[in-house]
Amino acid sequence: MLRLLLHWILNALALLIVSHFVEGFHVSSLISALIAVIIIGLFNATLGLFLKIITLPLGILTFGVFFLVINAVILWFSSQFVPGFAVTTFGAAFWGALALAVLHLLFGFLGISKKRHS
Repeated sequence: MLRLLLHWILNALALLIVSHFVEGFHVSSLISALIAVIIIGLFNATLGLFLKIITLPLGILTFGVFFLVINAVILWFSSQFVPGFAVTTFGAAFWGALALAVLHLLFGFLGISKKRHS
């Protein structure tokens, strides 16, 4: 449970960081970021999973780059449901998705989000 809470907060912080660097990608507060992470997670688990399965051949052909497009769609779609979270253009959604992917990679590399075995 603590691990889930940590991931939730880290993802919210990642959204806030991205909002400072990607024009057209706005998160007004930590509360908005926390709510946005829940909505993004729900859409990723349903719509995102469905889209990734049906576009798997395209994802393979583009070495996974097309999955960034799907993540951008999920970000844009999620922003329509969360007050204080706005993605104004598809370009902002795409660059936001890329920046989030890089941050998650960095978190994993630093061991922040890796599963610890005790």
